[in-house]
Amino acid sequence: MTSTGLALLGAGLVVGQADLLAGLLADGFAGQGAHSGGLVALAAVLALRALLAWARGALAQRAAAEAEYALRERLAARLRRTGPHRLAARRHGETATLLTRGLDALDPYFTGYLATRAACAVVPLVVVGWLWWTDWTSALIVVITLPLIPVFGALVGMHTARRTARQWRLLARLGGHFLDVVAGLSTLRAFGRERHQAEVVREMADAHRRATMRTLRVAFLSSLVLETVATLSVALVAVPVGLRLSAGELDLRTALVVLFLAPEAYLPLRAAGAAFHDSAEGIVVAERVFAVLDEEEPAAARTGAVHVPAVGPVPVPDVRTARLCLDAVTVRRPDRATPALDDVSLTVHPGEHLALVGPSGAGKSTLISLFLGFTCPGAGRVLVDDVDLAALDPDAWLARIAWVPQRPHLFAATVADNIRLGRPDATDAEVRAAARAACADGFTEALPRGYDTMLGERGTGLSAGQRQRIALARAFLKDAPIVLLDEPTAHLDPVSEAAVTRATVDLVRGRTTIVAAHRGSLLPHADRVVTVHAGVLGPTPTPAAGRPVFS
Repeated sequence: MTSTGLALLGAGLVVGQADLLAGLLADGFAGQGAHSGGLVALAAVLALRALLAWARGALAQRAAAEAEYALRERLAARLRRTGPHRLAARRHGETATLLTRGLDALDPYFTGYLATRAACAVVPLVVVGWLWWTDWTSALIVVITLPLIPVFGALVGMHTARRTARQWRLLARLGGHFLDVVAGLSTLRAFGRERHQAEVVREMADAHRRATMRTLRVAFLSSLVLETVATLSVALVAVPVGLRLSAGELDLRTALVVLFLAPEAYLPLRAAGAAFHDSAEGIVVAERVFAVLDEEEPAAARTGAVHVPAVGPVPVPDVRTARLCLDAVTVRRPDRATPALDDVSLTVHPGEHLALVGPSGAGKSTLISLFLGFTCPGAGRVLVDDVDLAALDPDAWLARIAWVPQRPHLFAATVADNIRLGRPDATDAEVRAAARAACADGFTEALPRGYDTMLGERGTGLSAGQRQRIALARAFLKDAPIVLLDEPTAHLDPVSEAAVTRATVDLVRGRTTIVAAHRGSLLPHADRVVTVHAGVLGPTPTPAAGRPVFS
């Protein structure tokens, strides 16, 4: 409504400017001289048009900023609700490109294309109506030629949309691949493949450059077509007006009004055509964003296997005395024919230390992901003291859990900040105490700046065992009543494994614990050992400590 009102006001000012200017020029040619009142009125109209253009631009910028912020919030919230298993299927680099460079491309769409659409609907109607009242023959020519601009614009625009969609796909692929290459640069260097990947990135960048230049050529062609059609249309109006003026069939003032208003009838359509090409990338990005937002929820959410109350989240029970249960749970993956977990039932009692053993891919990590709430079951329920986990507030539930994944993610921040991830308000003394409990204080204090040493993304600069102990320090600092550990000693050397085992035993004391163990070093400290094999629970072997449970 605001855009339409401003466009209507702008159309009125266009007509007023043309009428005042035509009157002043006609009086001047007639030898009557320019009236000061007319000059003041014309100056006022020009000032109002300038003020209106500024106001429309400011409102468009504000609307663009609000829309981009809202889309980023919705997209980030959707990604937060997406479990790690589903999120892993989407390349992180492409997602980062979409959230940053992609959504920034919506600026021309909101500030240009949408801002001109209201003008396209209002200004030509007002101008043609005034021309019809002033000189109906000229208005008839405008009415006949006016549709040519959107027709030619649509023909070129369809070609531009295809070109722009390909350009965006190449940009997303380039951004995603580049981020993946940077993340794995140390591995590439270890295998001597960094030069090959540099060449791959160079080829992808060149492909994006060529696609961009092709898109720009089409955009320039579109501008040429629209300008040519508009110029010829104005000429079709101007030539008959000039002939009629020479023949004395038309007075000078009327002729000037027609000549001033005719280009204004085509101007909004020409501007919309140019703005469409500027915003074509933003339209492609918006389609991709809404495709992500409209992606289907997990099967449980679609089928109603997990009950989510309509009145809001249920308060989290006292987890220190709560039982954790899987009630006939089945989980299926889109990329696997067999279920990751098949009709699994399990109860973990308060304070119990439960160890899950089984070969890689058996379903241990999926089972832990169910208790975290990252994975929704396709059938069955995850219960916390007879309360469906899906009904609980996810943030409140996760606040009561300390999770140590198999490959913990460390951020490009200081060691202390990485330990503080679960408790940002923790003091330096508490951070040091947590590191000491996790056997991480020795190597941390040996770093150049100790706890203030900056780490690379994913913990670059630390060994696998050191990263694992930083993750355990996070868990010690969080001091949560439930501890979930996903193979904390996997891929570690014997010295690191012994240190992590000692720290883990101290961490789980007095807490409800579920640990997925590929090696047997933690099994003597478990109250119960459960085997997961091919998505079902079965009998448990008893290996020697420190040896793999399954090879």
